[in-house]
Amino acid sequence: MSSEVDALPDDSREALSETDPPMGVHATATVPASADEVWRHLVSPEGTEAILGEGARLGSKGEPWKAADGTYGVVRSFHPLEQVRVTWHPHEDGPLSLLDVQLHADGDGTKVDLYHEGHGIAGDPRGDLQHWEDALGRLARGMTG
Repeated sequence: MSSEVDALPDDSREALSETDPPMGVHATATVPASADEVWRHLVSPEGTEAILGEGARLGSKGEPWKAADGTYGVVRSFHPLEQVRVTWHPHEDGPLSLLDVQLHADGDGTKVDLYHEGHGIAGDPRGDLQHWEDALGRLARGMTG
């Protein structure tokens, strides 16, 4: 896995406050499976929980999701085999942030790019980066285990 502090594409910034500069992280992992297999796992209950937390379920664009730990959001875009983007709030009064998961063919596997932009869970980009690296690790282990 490699990772870096990064930002989301410009079209996703519209939902973020202009008075509060966004913070963001970019985590990535390559999974030894096709994009179709990774996508099916990502949108399954187990795959969604690996990324968003226990109890989280993804619906269609505009539908809310909520995890058992209190994190919640709304599906902003859903492009099968390519990308899912959700708003992500760490708790009921949590600030708006965006989570963007993208799949890209990478040799015999699939590269999973995860971008989180806005206020994060740990309050700092490095702590947030570790959170999302761990989530990608859970997603990848779910594909092989």
